[in-house]
Amino acid sequence: MDKGRSQGRDQAPFVLQVQDDDGQTTEVLARAVIDASGTWNTPAPLGSHGLPVPGEAKARAAGIITGALPDVTQDGFAGHRTLVVGSGHSAANMVLDLARLARTHPGTTVVWAIRAATPARAYGGGNADELPARGQLGTRLRTAVETGAVQLLTGFRAQSVETTGAAVIVHAADGRTVEVDRVIPATGFRPDLGILAELRLELDPAVDAPKALGPLIDPDFHSCGTVPAHGARILAHPEKDFYLAGMKSYGRAPTFLMATGYEQVRSIAAALAGDTAAAEALELELPETGVCSTSLPAEPAAGAWRDTVLLERRAE
Repeated sequence: MDKGRSQGRDQAPFVLQVQDDDGQTTEVLARAVIDASGTWNTPAPLGSHGLPVPGEAKARAAGIITGALPDVTQDGFAGHRTLVVGSGHSAANMVLDLARLARTHPGTTVVWAIRAATPARAYGGGNADELPARGQLGTRLRTAVETGAVQLLTGFRAQSVETTGAAVIVHAADGRTVEVDRVIPATGFRPDLGILAELRLELDPAVDAPKALGPLIDPDFHSCGTVPAHGARILAHPEKDFYLAGMKSYGRAPTFLMATGYEQVRSIAAALAGDTAAAEALELELPETGVCSTSLPAEPAAGAWRDTVLLERRAE
């Protein structure tokens, strides 16, 4: 039944429409649904205001602005100048992959643009990070910038994109311009809620997470290591036996760790099996690290609001 019908709703099964590669649709009935489809297919646009900037759609259609995480070993990157926009782990991996490509392909140039005034957050905790691999990622990123393998642009907020033949010029809000052959937008991801249009959801207005979870993961106040353990009760919606889990449950918040998702699904499975005690018995120890810590930007002086640094919503 559609969203507007209530009588007998809790007893009615869910209907999932699954489309195969040939476009054929099959309907599947289910007693419960766990949506762990992630945010991979809905990357955020270039604009720091959350909207596409003028000219962005045209450049995307031409393939000059790529998907969020392209394979840089393919044609179009070697021997060319590429701009990576973003300061999260997705951006860090793209920058390092391109720097590696440049070592074996002369003429390959890597430009990295971030909205913040400093790359400190992107560099993270280094050797102090309790997740060693993530600490090493930040250390390698710092080395690539300091050795000149990567050109870093700070305080860069894209304002418009101009396509010129096979190249593109990205204009920043402060008047700077960057001309490149390709742009990789690693500016974060959003949940695709369109497939849930006929379900009754209760979402946090800021981060698009389940309403009870939103304040616990708000990136202005929480890092990866300060999010409390949570399970089925926190993830529940008005729609009985429907749950968002994994990265999609965090909506736009970038502080998700897979260990959190494992505990989410364990609790949800217990709740669906009728084991309320197991669903409520939450145990989770998360590492406190600097790499995903967030803090509110300092209040700018009067008249300087146009220079406020915006926190980026990025994929963890």
